[in-house]
Amino acid sequence: MVTLKLGKKNFDMSAYWSGILGILCINIIFAYAVYFTAAAGQLNLGGAGFMAIGAYSAGYTNTILGLPIWISIPAGAVFTGAIAFLVAFPILRTRGVYMILATFAFAEVVAGIVLNIDLIGGPIGFPVDDYVGLDVIVPITIIFSLFIIYLMSSRIGLLMRAIHDDDSVATLFGVNIRMIQVFCYVIAGIAAGIAGALYAHQYNYIEIQYFNVLLSIYVLLYVLIGGTQTPYGPLFGAAFFTVVPEMLRINEEWRFFIFGCFLVLFMVLRPEGAVTRRQLEIIKKPFTSLFR
Repeated sequence: MVTLKLGKKNFDMSAYWSGILGILCINIIFAYAVYFTAAAGQLNLGGAGFMAIGAYSAGYTNTILGLPIWISIPAGAVFTGAIAFLVAFPILRTRGVYMILATFAFAEVVAGIVLNIDLIGGPIGFPVDDYVGLDVIVPITIIFSLFIIYLMSSRIGLLMRAIHDDDSVATLFGVNIRMIQVFCYVIAGIAAGIAGALYAHQYNYIEIQYFNVLLSIYVLLYVLIGGTQTPYGPLFGAAFFTVVPEMLRINEEWRFFIFGCFLVLFMVLRPEGAVTRRQLEIIKKPFTSLFR
């Protein structure tokens, strides 16, 4: 067990970085929730609302109904996906800034509903019985990440990129835009539901105040910094926003200033995101020629 002393604070490094790894995994899944709609040209500021639905539905299933985590986590994902399917149709009738405002309004509606339901704690918060550790969180994150990478390399991913680049041209080529967009919302809802369920079971306590607009903005930044051109962008963005601020704790007074300056500089130098299709092609090229 390694202990690090920073000023007057002592940190158990094994437990500390295990906690950071758990947060990172949840952030990666949540980032994919926003990425999957952004990859089809739909910016979503309602991610926190979907994550809250997953957290509270998993907590309710586990604590109130007394069902185990292998039921509560999928229940949170499925229920959130179902809600995403229902709200996708009215939200997708809007475009541009109105779509962003509609998703933001959805998250606020979710928060308002939770605050007025005493059964799940209302403004006080809701305790969750069962705990999940890295032995559950890490495999789920790996499996879900591989699933998203597979989808983006399939025909569905090609159609999503076509809609993102020019939905009018995609329509001319016979792409059912509405069906693809609804599918993206459902997958995004499932991802947010999984992230929320894992959050509920890792921390064993959930408060609706955590699922606010700042959380939605942060996860959107994960995606934009990492890049929306490939499914590897959210991995980079989530890791960047999770790990770098923790590494800067050695300079507690200036860490947010340093991180903010680094973030602005990064956005100026890499406005298209950290990971692009061109970069992946350059990386894949020597391996492709090697196996020919």
